[in-house]
Amino acid sequence: REFDHARNLEDASLLANVLQRLDDFPVPVLMLARGAVFGGALGLLCCADHVLAAEDARFCFSEARLGLAPALISPYVVRAMGVRQARRYMLSAEVFGAEDALRLQLVHRLVPAAELAQARDRWLASLLQTGPQASREIKQMLARLAGRDHLLDEQGCNLQLIARLRTSSEGQHGLAAFFERSRPDWAQ
Repeated sequence: REFDHARNLEDASLLANVLQRLDDFPVPVLMLARGAVFGGALGLLCCADHVLAAEDARFCFSEARLGLAPALISPYVVRAMGVRQARRYMLSAEVFGAEDALRLQLVHRLVPAAELAQARDRWLASLLQTGPQASREIKQMLARLAGRDHLLDEQGCNLQLIARLRTSSEGQHGLAAFFERSRPDWAQ
């Protein structure tokens, strides 16, 4: 929150790079969702090949509550859940449960929290039965079929957007409220 526009741009570029590298990772990526999965964590989930979620996990695109936008994660999220649902959840910043996350295609499977490790191990065992080269080729094929080029085109605009919002008076106020564990002026 104390960064100027240039430093925010640099910081946002680091996260954009992590998301892109995760999305392009050559081997299958598994993620486990438990507890509170808010903001950027949802973007990370949308870059994974398989997501297991604890049945009691909670999800939220919380950025609007801070006076920000989920700019960097938006291309990955929209690809996963579609524009219509992204509009609802990104604009409302409402918290939703694991069943909704499954319906929205943010996660692939729900399991009781106590069984998350076993479900992970079963998926990994299944994955180990597949050819490593075939897995890499399948990921590349799916990236081509998905037309992933548009994701890279959007990244420059989204980097500018998040840096601008982070340094705006509203963004600064929202971030301050978040770190001070208070409510921003606009929250009712």
